[in-house]
Amino acid sequence: MRGWIALIGMAVLAGCGSSSDNSPAPAGAVGAAKIDSAYLTSGGNGADWSMTGFNYNEQRYSPLTQINAGNVGSLGLAWYADMPDARGQESTPVVIDGTIYVTGPWSKLFAYDALTGKKLWDYDPGVDKTKGVQACCDVVNRGVAAWKGKLYLGTLDGRLIAIDAPTGKPLWSVQTTDNSKPYTITGVPRVVKGMVIIGNGGAEFGVRGYVTAYDADTGAKRWRFYTVPNPTLAADGEASDAVLSKAANATWSANGQWKQSGGGGTVWDSIIYDPELDQLYLGVGNGSPWNHGLRSEGQGDNLFLSSIVALKPDTGEYLWHYQETPAESWDFTATQPIILADLTMNGQKRKVLMQAPKNGFFFVVDRTNGKLINAGKFIKSVNWADSYDLKTGRPNENPEARFYKTGKPFLAVPSALAAHNWQPMSFNPKAGLVYVPAQEQVGLAYIPPDAATGAREPIGFNVGTNMSAGMYPHDAKTIAAITAGATGALVAWDPVANKERWRVDYPTPWNGGTMTTAGNLVFQGTALGEFRAYAADTGKQLWAYPTQSGIMAGSVTFAVKGQQYVAVLTGRGGALPLSIGYAIGAAKNVPNLPRLLVFKLGGTAQLPARVALPAGPFNPPPSTGRPEQIAQGQQLFGRYCQVCHGASAGGGGVLPDLQRSAVLADADTWKSILIDGALAKNGMVSFAKVLSPEQAQLIRLYVIDEANWAKKNLPEGVAGKPAGKP
Repeated sequence: MRGWIALIGMAVLAGCGSSSDNSPAPAGAVGAAKIDSAYLTSGGNGADWSMTGFNYNEQRYSPLTQINAGNVGSLGLAWYADMPDARGQESTPVVIDGTIYVTGPWSKLFAYDALTGKKLWDYDPGVDKTKGVQACCDVVNRGVAAWKGKLYLGTLDGRLIAIDAPTGKPLWSVQTTDNSKPYTITGVPRVVKGMVIIGNGGAEFGVRGYVTAYDADTGAKRWRFYTVPNPTLAADGEASDAVLSKAANATWSANGQWKQSGGGGTVWDSIIYDPELDQLYLGVGNGSPWNHGLRSEGQGDNLFLSSIVALKPDTGEYLWHYQETPAESWDFTATQPIILADLTMNGQKRKVLMQAPKNGFFFVVDRTNGKLINAGKFIKSVNWADSYDLKTGRPNENPEARFYKTGKPFLAVPSALAAHNWQPMSFNPKAGLVYVPAQEQVGLAYIPPDAATGAREPIGFNVGTNMSAGMYPHDAKTIAAITAGATGALVAWDPVANKERWRVDYPTPWNGGTMTTAGNLVFQGTALGEFRAYAADTGKQLWAYPTQSGIMAGSVTFAVKGQQYVAVLTGRGGALPLSIGYAIGAAKNVPNLPRLLVFKLGGTAQLPARVALPAGPFNPPPSTGRPEQIAQGQQLFGRYCQVCHGASAGGGGVLPDLQRSAVLADADTWKSILIDGALAKNGMVSFAKVLSPEQAQLIRLYVIDEANWAKKNLPEGVAGKPAGKP
């Protein structure tokens, strides 16, 4: 709902004094030194891509037209750079005066000469690899912010680091989280009025969400805004605590797991500044645990979960909110990209924000007051709710969706992997369309937990559902149907008419983010290894380039010495390929090659020829587990292993495919990894806190059984094969 809660000073200055200097950059400043509020407001003339969303409106729309719908067919590779870590590549580059700044897995930062591809410097913050077990959706990073000569990087272990843009040397660092808790940072900082704004992630494991503002020059904390009440009522050192508790406690139960988990509500991606209204918008995440029945005893809307919250940027003071999914129970975050625009609706000019979050509805909200204007389904199949009441702003829910009330499983569409996830969408004001990287997926079964699956654990997801329900049945036809049903789409959405204008269907989900230009173009990469350009007005495909690897990230365009370029990262990873296994279909066998590709008209550079390595035999040891042992192993695998190694241990082509692991045949080596932590330095930590050696062997017996069944019953295209390396 809108901001009906009377809150004054929900978040206040953590210390005395004004925020950092917000004066203009010095006359004649070049490079990152020229980036100030005015530059981030306009985005310049398009020669630079000065922040990940292009400018404060975050439309990811470039005014450049040298590359256009008439000549994009002549686009060719200018140069490429191999990146070091074959994990998820989610970064949108920042490009300023011919220098490209781009991040990679493990929060590493790189600077390249945009003309030649020469690496100018790199910076590794040295994240401890054991932190990876607390990253719900891969060890990714989505980019940096620039301001007056500095770059700002959030790290997986919760640090915010200021870096000298010309040299790559760190200038200051502040720990923004309690590292004894499973907080992470994968999102992009935003610089607003001389302050760096950063959120965090970790709600799947059990944390309390908040956003913090730091002085851009010194790193001193200015204010902090908590997105959910304090579950313990203990002092956190924030003057906002007492006000938050009094105001929001009414929407939470007196007890429930939120008292132990922190409640969630992490702001792990979208933070938007509106310079016209001088408002800051937060996209708030899911509850901790997901299950509203466990989290809040099935009571209350649980503010500000799954909400857009508006604050005063100078102080963090609450202004209004709109909750997209009241009493969230399906991991339906509102953290997905937010776009600001002025639209004429019913003859009236409206200042709006737009979002296509996980839950399958495209929202148009009046950003002056938080009132819902439109909410339409942007994917074909949504079953948790039918529509939204525009007067109340609330969804018209399917009662069966509340699985914790019915006591029956609910196959939710969309699933937690989302109708639209973090992949950036874009808006072309000329065409009047928003380009959403959408997904049509088979739903996730939400099953009420038993005592074991509902209990909180120190390692692994704590979501309050029976995760083993995500395993595939031993039925090849069902698996084939699930795989065929998991598809993707590029949806061109008309936010004024509240309907789809055109769509491009893809055979697999988890395709890349979008970028659009005044040249009537939309760019998007695919999970199957192409970088494509479409006509922004009609959706006609105009160009495609075989990238040898899947693409998740969003692209950018810029100009150097009068020549327009387009840049994008290739590389697979993230939540879906790690967790879903078979259902990613043919994308499972697409190599994961981390590269930065830069294109120009007439480019003639060539990628190296792919040299595929032999797939190797698929020879699991014989299945010797008794049915009851295999069933116990399946339960444990679902609880602790699935989110990284795929449902039914099928793997997604990014992390090791356990069905093909040589370690399966060696019980001692298996124990050394799961219990003794032999591979902890690689990110595979010990699970001795939650598993006994005997339970570890039950998981091994389960994986062996799955491997034998898959080898016998599934075609190679579904069961997958090791991807060749170049």
